[in-house]
This record gives sequence, C-alpha cells and structure tokens, in this order.
Amino acid sequence: MAHLAGSEHDKRVGSFSYLFGPVVAFIAMGVMVLLLRWAFSSKKTSVVAAAAKPGTADQYGMLVPIATPTNYVEGEILRRRLEDAGIRANLASTLDGPRVMVWPADESRARSVLTSP
Repeated sequence: MAHLAGSEHDKRVGSFSYLFGPVVAFIAMGVMVLLLRWAFSSKKTSVVAAAAKPGTADQYGMLVPIATPTNYVEGEILRRRLEDAGIRANLASTLDGPRVMVWPADESRARSVLTSP
C-alpha cells in the first residue's frame, strides 16, 4: 500500500467537508420547514390549554352553586373564605355570571361559612 502524497490526501478530506456543509444546511432547512408547517397549520392543536367556555350552572358536573356574587372580585373573596375554612371551592364563569361552587358533601358547611359574619 502506497503512502498518499500530501496533496492527494488533502483532496480526499476536502471532498468530505465540501459535502458536509450543504447536507447539514439542507437537513436544518427541512427541520425548519416541518416545524413551521406544524406551527402554522390549520389544525388547531396546541400544547396550551384553550380558554374555558362558560356554561350554565348545571353543566359543571357534581359541583353545586352556593353563591351568586355580583362580580368576579367578590366571587374570589367568597371562594377564599371557603378555602380558609377548609372547603374546596371553585369560582366558575357561567352564562348567568360568576358562581361559587362546591362539592355536594361540603354544601351545607359552605353555606353556613358564607352566612356567618
């Protein structure tokens, strides 16, 4: 096996590096095209949760509405009073306005907490 001269050896190494740059650029462009097609596709699949749509008070499963605040600030105050008393509560946005909702097992206790001063 003959030893390659310096100039022949450089040509072989140079031919690999000559193809390497364009191949990497082509692959990077392909990845970018696929990413942009996914990001701007007409299918509205997203990793971010969609905004909640309000429904009627009876569309919240087992939760029972116990208070009808006039605005969301008042509703949040009522919800926090219930949570301070150890009652799990939610402030739901319904078609009729905000509602403070609790589980049926906590309903009577929640009503007594809200009626007490």
